[in-house]
Amino acid sequence: MSTDHCLEVRNINKHFHDPVDLHVLKDVNMHVDRGEFVSITGKSGCGKSTLLYILSTMDTSYAGDVVIDGQSTAGLGGESLARIRNQKIGFVFQFHYLLPEFSVLRNVMLPGLKLGAKTEQEVEHRAMELLNTLGVQDQALKRANLVSGGQKQRVAIARALINDPLIIMGDEPTGNLDSHNTEIVFDIFRRIADEHKRSLLIVTHDDDFAKRTDRIIEMDDGRVVG
Repeated sequence: MSTDHCLEVRNINKHFHDPVDLHVLKDVNMHVDRGEFVSITGKSGCGKSTLLYILSTMDTSYAGDVVIDGQSTAGLGGESLARIRNQKIGFVFQFHYLLPEFSVLRNVMLPGLKLGAKTEQEVEHRAMELLNTLGVQDQALKRANLVSGGQKQRVAIARALINDPLIIMGDEPTGNLDSHNTEIVFDIFRRIADEHKRSLLIVTHDDDFAKRTDRIIEMDDGRVVG
């Protein structure tokens, strides 16, 4: 494996068996380099989100291998996969999944507290730095359900960055945003790749968004076609 690859996918096949056998991913091979901003596009139902869940180590029911930062994940148990996931991967979803009963700051801190690599004070300091970088530091003490949709997505990006992951994975992260907030989120992602040398792998239906990333991986009927 090239040392430039932070993520490599080898011959991934995935079947759903209910109610009949459905071959949803077919011999998928791909990679993402360090610091590369990559989008995955394709029609609804082509397998994009299914692939992303496999790459994120949350779905282990497949054939093939996913290599993250040089480490094969094939056959690893839940605890080992959780460690890789917490240390190496950050997630941003279409629906931000913030916990409404907690403050914005606490939401950002939670993955850092779970990882346990830093003290609570260090995690809080890092969380405030990220909120400041993303322009939502003034929302830190508000409950997460009281900030706007665009602000929620920036908070979700801060949460994804709290453990300094190798790669950020996004599933339609701008799908619920207007054009102004989509632009803000794109610019944040661009900065994460260019200035912080983090990799991004973003599933999107937004062709304009995809065209401005470093590379597009196009999927059709469970295969990578471009």
